Amino acid sequence: MESDGTKVNLNRSLIGVKGMQILADMPELKNVKSLALQGNKLGDEGVRILTESATFKHTENLSLWGNKVSAQGARMIAESPNMKNLKELKLTRNEIGDEGVEALAASENSTALTFVDFSANQISDRGALAIANSPRFGNLKTLDLYNNQITTEGMKALLQSKNLKSLEKLSLVRNEIDLEKAHELAKNQSLPNLRRLELE
Repeated sequence: MESDGTKVNLNRSLIGVKGMQILADMPELKNVKSLALQGNKLGDEGVRILTESATFKHTENLSLWGNKVSAQGARMIAESPNMKNLKELKLTRNEIGDEGVEALAASENSTALTFVDFSANQISDRGALAIANSPRFGNLKTLDLYNNQITTEGMKALLQSKNLKSLEKLSLVRNEIDLEKAHELAKNQSLPNLRRLELE
């Protein structure tokens, strides 16, 4: 385990649920702000242990890339009083789907988020609409929705959102978007701070 007291890097360490419990019971990790847990076979049970532990209540940067996290796990993050300080959330290659996105979009825990990666999570226009309509994502600067099932309609909702006022970068690469229509929509988008839109 790589740790300097505020950062823990356990990417691809295969710690599993038991390892997550050991981490949660370590008082020396109580000041951790960055927690990298990519590829550890945590599942929703591992997320439950993580979110229920006050050890991680100061966490600002959380990476759960490729941990078979479902909508239930996303809901745990959304509802946990220990996840209120999150600024960066990476849920790449999980299974949170639209329900998981909706839970996070409705959560007070999302209000400080500036970076969210929902790549490869089976998200459709329903999830895109939840993001676009959520005032909780008002501080979001980077939103990665690479490799999902969002169509041109979902893209339109995001680009015309009145809530994503801080968004600077949006990735919609490898979705189900009509590129010709997408480029036309991009010319008429309403996001005041958008600097980079990735479509292909």
